[in-house]
Amino acid sequence: MSQTTDDAGKGSSCALCPAFGRCGGCSRLDVPYEDQLSAKEQQVGALFEGIAPADALLPILGMNDPFHYRNKVISPYAPAKGAKRKGKDAKLTRADILTGMYETGTHRLIPTDTCAIENETAKKVTLAIRDIMARWNMEPYNEDTGAGFVRHAVVRVGHKSGEVLVTVVTNGEEFPASKAFCRELARRVPEVTTIVQNVNTRQTNVILGDKERVLFGPGFILDTLCGLTFRISSQSFYQVNATQTEVLYDEAIRLANLTGVETVIDAYCGTGTIGLVAASRGAARVIGVDSVEAAIRDATNNARHNGVENAEFVAQDATAFMKELAASEERPQPLVLLMDPPRAGSTPEFLAGAAALAPERIVYISCNPATQARDVRQLVKSGYEVRAIRPVDMFPHTDHVESIVMLEREDRRGGARGGAHQASSAANETAQWAVSPSEDCLSD
Repeated sequence: MSQTTDDAGKGSSCALCPAFGRCGGCSRLDVPYEDQLSAKEQQVGALFEGIAPADALLPILGMNDPFHYRNKVISPYAPAKGAKRKGKDAKLTRADILTGMYETGTHRLIPTDTCAIENETAKKVTLAIRDIMARWNMEPYNEDTGAGFVRHAVVRVGHKSGEVLVTVVTNGEEFPASKAFCRELARRVPEVTTIVQNVNTRQTNVILGDKERVLFGPGFILDTLCGLTFRISSQSFYQVNATQTEVLYDEAIRLANLTGVETVIDAYCGTGTIGLVAASRGAARVIGVDSVEAAIRDATNNARHNGVENAEFVAQDATAFMKELAASEERPQPLVLLMDPPRAGSTPEFLAGAAALAPERIVYISCNPATQARDVRQLVKSGYEVRAIRPVDMFPHTDHVESIVMLEREDRRGGARGGAHQASSAANETAQWAVSPSEDCLSD
């Protein structure tokens, strides 16, 4: 399938973006932001009808400035339609190279020089790379033929530090004039502090390959989130919208109601960001668990870097960890569970293990409220009651919404309230575990 397009195409018009309606970056840019928030709040509320008391739903937390919030930008490069070299000495022009976003539902590239949701410095970097490519005849990658050199640029911008990490994904290890490329890019965008070459020679839609080398700078950037410092490399997990991540984490920790004596289990912990925040804001001890060993190494390094001594991280499947801990005679008490699973949600086994452990509170963060509601239903049947549901708009102008649910054991409040613990319909029951995990969270 071709990955290029030159025609304007047809789509909805929006004054904020000439590519709106064709580009797959955002779908609600033509809707007033307050209306977007209202619709997302209602969407989350509808999912929890019959599972939670009506007064558990709290107002959605939106952004004061819902533009240019994406601190991680991935831009592919491709030859423009009809762009052909006429001999090895023929020169490329900017018009021969496309970079931007893919058209909705396709692999056709929509060239964009501006974007309403991407960080403006990151956008400046991707366009500068296009211009340098044209100047030095660096061929863009052709997805159909497998020819060409530059495939993608992955740009990360520090939320607080302003440092910029650029990962140039190339179709081959040899990078002619790489030092000159780095000097020119840093000259054009002085915020760039480090540049990494990632090699991906496979004909695949996977962006990053396995081989990397640092071309310029230290190979990582530092950034501050919720008062802690995190080291971000080319393949580190880090939230895309750091502004709202602080809002999300602040609210989750508030709902956890830590008093200085609790052990916190941070399940699906990734690189340990929220667990480390909990460790610095009232948890006596934090145990983070994730199946990705590289993420656990990052989490351990992040704890060491921040001087956090009351957090430890375990590389293990979260479900297996919960089952083992539930069967152990040494269960930490009092206990609070933080969980932030992928879009597919958790597993019945994990939730059964969680209920057996009987934490006083469970704070469930999700980028897919549909699977979250499914999982919460099981926890409610296991003796928990929903006390609060807080939608958070992590990705303005898109269809996505994140939510936090706080549950407490019924015996801590004297029993259940009415019929809120019953399933809302037979349809909800039969669809309980039928959600596809095909779409990953937008957090990275």
